[in-house]
Amino acid sequence: MPTPVTLSGKHVRLEPLSTAHVGPLLEAASESRDTYGLTWVPADDRAMRSYVDSALAAQSAGEAIPFAVFDVEGIRALGCTRLFDFVSWSGRDCPDAAEIGHTWYAASAQRTATNTETKLLLLSYTFEDWKVSRITLKTDARNERSRNAILRLGAQFDGILRAQQLATDGTIRDTAYYSIIAAEWPAVRENLRQRLDR
Repeated sequence: MPTPVTLSGKHVRLEPLSTAHVGPLLEAASESRDTYGLTWVPADDRAMRSYVDSALAAQSAGEAIPFAVFDVEGIRALGCTRLFDFVSWSGRDCPDAAEIGHTWYAASAQRTATNTETKLLLLSYTFEDWKVSRITLKTDARNERSRNAILRLGAQFDGILRAQQLATDGTIRDTAYYSIIAAEWPAVRENLRQRLDR
């Protein structure tokens, strides 16, 4: 299974998640929480430590590669994201398909280049280094903000899986699924680069 790497762009730096990130991530999560209604984001030190420990346990089990998202200088934490749900059918060392998710950003990082470049870095890494055939992205079907952001990346809507999992508000949620496949990656990459240049 792939090992953690650091990915850097012009705006953000994705560092392999570690327990040293608990404080900076808690600071990022302590900005306005108005957009977290359908996204679970730890709100205190204990919850953030548990969140990081859980992500690192998944990494140790070979089930995920979690990242802390920082500004490009590596000074201010902006949020978290993760590669996970690895699928292998070819016998290669790298996954043939994976998912990008568990993503949240500080309020000040939303509606900036942060998400666009984070996704560009992760998609470039998975499609160009791992040679995946598909990347999945999904969100609560009620989360229009997240669904629109996924579509702006260039992902295709695959459908809604009804009553798929427990939602952050305690209800059973429908989940909207999206994907990008290898044949679409060149056009998606160009779209993301153009968006970053604007």
